[in-house]
Amino acid sequence: MRIAMLGAKGIPASQAFGGGIEVHVERLATHLESRGHHVSVYVRPYSNPKRRKTWNRIRLITLPTIRTKNLEAIVHVFLSTVHILFQHVDIIHYHGVGPSILAWIPRVLKPRAKVICTIHARDQFHEKWSWFARVALAFGEYAACRFPHRTIAVSHDLQLFCEAMFGRRVVHAPNGVEIPRRSIGTSHLKRLGLEPNGYLMTLGRLVPVKAHEDAITAFLPLATDKKLLIVGDATYDTVTYEAKLKRLTAPDPRIVLMGRRSGEELEQLLAHCYALIHPSRSEGLSVTILEAMSHGRLVVMSDIASNRELVDHSGVA
Repeated sequence: MRIAMLGAKGIPASQAFGGGIEVHVERLATHLESRGHHVSVYVRPYSNPKRRKTWNRIRLITLPTIRTKNLEAIVHVFLSTVHILFQHVDIIHYHGVGPSILAWIPRVLKPRAKVICTIHARDQFHEKWSWFARVALAFGEYAACRFPHRTIAVSHDLQLFCEAMFGRRVVHAPNGVEIPRRSIGTSHLKRLGLEPNGYLMTLGRLVPVKAHEDAITAFLPLATDKKLLIVGDATYDTVTYEAKLKRLTAPDPRIVLMGRRSGEELEQLLAHCYALIHPSRSEGLSVTILEAMSHGRLVVMSDIASNRELVDHSGVA
């Protein structure tokens, strides 16, 4: 089949400055391609600076957008939707509730194609959005459940909410990660002056919903020589939040703002941390937690439904 995916910033996720959606799309596209399907992913210009046409045999279609907080995603998805109307595809797959607002267009104008929407999180509760954006994202939840031929949710919590709220059957297809099949080295740790199990870390974009400040506030009074690494960078619209974190961490040299890390360096940081601290206030089904678990790491996480789903009564409150 010919499958097109819309809504991600780009793939690979490490190059797209992405989060859970980009990791999800990267892995889903890779596995679908390995099974013989022809997969296309619509990507944004900054995620594909070399304008590559393919990545791991997956077709990359780079289209422009307006890079502002409220317009970047919807403008890119709109242009991608218009483009896809003139392509030969069997499945059009929207990722995220915001992009799903436009899922009605191919339903009406490209009726032979099947349309799928995946709900990754309830984005309306992310603190960075204006009231208008939150209203639009709330409508996106309705759109993701009512416009496509099939709706997917990455967690049982999202699935149950959508079925109860919109009366539509929703398929549960959780995020997943691959278990490492080799030992993970420590060369990058040595370069950074770190020792295995000598640090705790948070991992995620520096945005309010990730609540890095909660981890910092809890760590400050601890009598320990372990470090706390804050791994992630701010987006162009969250520099104020980044400045807040810098003020909080300034008095304590044990807390280090690491910025964005990717590839083998990030893998080593995650594989050898003493614990991953994940205080996020809202999640779909956290890929970061799954990756830490795949390395056998201790995870200290916020008590929200989607996180409890990951441990399935195996955690300690």
